[in-house]
Amino acid sequence: MKNSRNNQLIKSLGLGFGIAILIGGTIGVGILRTPGAIAGMLDNYWLIITCWFFGGLYILIGANSYAELATMLPKAGGSYNYIKRAFGDYAGFISGWYDYIANAIPPAFYCIVISEYIIILFPALESHSTSIAIAFLIAFILLHVSGVKSGSFIQQLTSVIKVVFFAALIVACFMYSGVKIKPIEKDINLLEMGVILGFFKSLQLIIGTYDGWYSVCFFAEEDKNPSKNIPKSLFTGAIIVILIYVLLNMAFFHVLPVASLANSPLAAADVAKVVFGNNGAIIVTVIAIFSLISILNAFMMIPARILFGLSRDGFFIRKGTAINKGGTPIVALLVSSLFSLVLIIIGSFEVLFSFGTFMSVIVWGLAYCSLIKLRIKEPNLTRPYRSWAYPWSSLLVIIATLSLLIGFAYSDTKNFVIILIITLISYPVFLYLNRRIKKKND
Repeated sequence: MKNSRNNQLIKSLGLGFGIAILIGGTIGVGILRTPGAIAGMLDNYWLIITCWFFGGLYILIGANSYAELATMLPKAGGSYNYIKRAFGDYAGFISGWYDYIANAIPPAFYCIVISEYIIILFPALESHSTSIAIAFLIAFILLHVSGVKSGSFIQQLTSVIKVVFFAALIVACFMYSGVKIKPIEKDINLLEMGVILGFFKSLQLIIGTYDGWYSVCFFAEEDKNPSKNIPKSLFTGAIIVILIYVLLNMAFFHVLPVASLANSPLAAADVAKVVFGNNGAIIVTVIAIFSLISILNAFMMIPARILFGLSRDGFFIRKGTAINKGGTPIVALLVSSLFSLVLIIIGSFEVLFSFGTFMSVIVWGLAYCSLIKLRIKEPNLTRPYRSWAYPWSSLLVIIATLSLLIGFAYSDTKNFVIILIITLISYPVFLYLNRRIKKKND
């Protein structure tokens, strides 16, 4: 075990945490909300299920690449390390900050949504929404300040409860006889531009709902045996999430037809009301709260690891590498939490949150490319896990990522332009930081 005073992360995590952080960091309220929006865009049962399965297949092939990268370079910060090693400092800098932004915004969102769901259960608290959100943030800050083991325990506990709740909801839906509504006959031409556009918009929502599938890679430096635990965590966790997502959609549409759920803001509540009666909304609200607590715990931990990695390489303040006795990157945690607090108070994170998926997919694409580059550039680098079907699996996931990005850019032009502006601004900032690093080293 490393001494925390030397700014070294403590190797205290194992396989159980790896699977839990992937499940807990992926499954949130998105799966309860998105089926209605996707049903409104695609309006075809098999097309919807195919879309969810395609998203799952994409992350499963991605897990294959990340398993090699994370075991080859088991460092805090995840993707940033692989991209920097393959393509240099600027690529690492921009991808690291993209990844940080995409992962630092969600905690504020989750705290506020938890407060909204608590108010649904206890309407008398309606005027205290912001206070409840801040209280949850402070509670989780204190939890993680106490050490990595506390966060690991809560992650494993809440992830197990979450899986049990979702499994119970799936079983309950399939046991229900279903609402017999005659479907509206439609002639759907899969080559129509509207359907293609709807498919890519749906994929953007679905990939956003799957986002978090690589969470274990952020903690590679803290894993007792990353060579074995990370691949097992990635594949086990990804398969569990894919099964839950696909089966839950099938279960929802077993209870209510696609047309009835189209554009529903909370499809799970509509389904639960049919299956469980008037108590359905309460049941879904409780499931949502547990899902959010689990994912909030995960996203309190993840940004701090990215910021720790950036700080270690001089792309953030040097104190960002400080580790407390419990193994927590304390300064990185407090900085990220302060950012979340500001977002909760001003409540303007929605615009930023909307392009988090876009940024994440860019980072994934660069990481997949870095695997190929490092195979060529450093063939003798120790690789405890080697990506199966290489290079075809890597080329397939790169092509799929590029297709997603083109589709996202076409269907979500506003966020594409925002990301371009951020990229342009980032280069002079990088040059300034790079000059500062060189001056310190001279």
